[in-house]
Amino acid sequence: MSDLHYDVTGSGPVLLVLPGGAGHPMGLGPLTEQLAPHFTVVTYDPLGLAHGHLGDPVADQAVPDWSEGAHRVLAEVTADGAPAYVFGTSAGGIAALDLLARHPDRLRHVIAHEPPCVTLLPDGERLRAELIGQLDGGHRDSGEPTPFSVFLAHVLRPFTAYRPPTGLPRLTLAAGLDSRGQLLHRTAEFTAAYTGAAFAEFPGGHLGTLEHPATFAARLTETLLAAGQAPSAPSAPPAQ
Repeated sequence: MSDLHYDVTGSGPVLLVLPGGAGHPMGLGPLTEQLAPHFTVVTYDPLGLAHGHLGDPVADQAVPDWSEGAHRVLAEVTADGAPAYVFGTSAGGIAALDLLARHPDRLRHVIAHEPPCVTLLPDGERLRAELIGQLDGGHRDSGEPTPFSVFLAHVLRPFTAYRPPTGLPRLTLAAGLDSRGQLLHRTAEFTAAYTGAAFAEFPGGHLGTLEHPATFAARLTETLLAAGQAPSAPSAPPAQ
């Protein structure tokens, strides 16, 4: 029996969705419903929080654990080894970048939406400390485990320290239109230039997947299918 937790809906080419926060797919139902006519949507829940494991002990998370788990999910759902599309948002965008760095041959195209890899920025360490302070400093622990409390305790710090390699193939960095002027929009633009990726803007802000599911899904579908059909020259292995 597999120890992986994921849900599958729709039909068509495989699209692996990596949620943000602690990986709990809460609120993504309207988005996946919009995507299902175009893709076989596989939503990965790395900690199983939506599958009966909220409240279980959780260790500090490592980006490679999430990306390798995602790779194992792809192995289960694509028996023929066909390359898959990947969409990750926030912490899921970090995992998507690492998955692409480790297994570029398995992926058709990746969209990383506002991944908080802020240490890439010239003033990144200061900005990372400020971001952690803003998110964690005012949070009051109720004692009851929630996806957000798991994120603050075990995901926020290791994931915001992640630095992707340069030269990643078949990649689009995305940021919300409503995020213009904010840290994670700046981070997405900088990461696109750093990795040699395309950059695109999507509806809404950091939570555009939840707040604008129909228009976000339309933009995501358009971007993925256009990128997947574009000719791609063979890429050298990404720099380590």
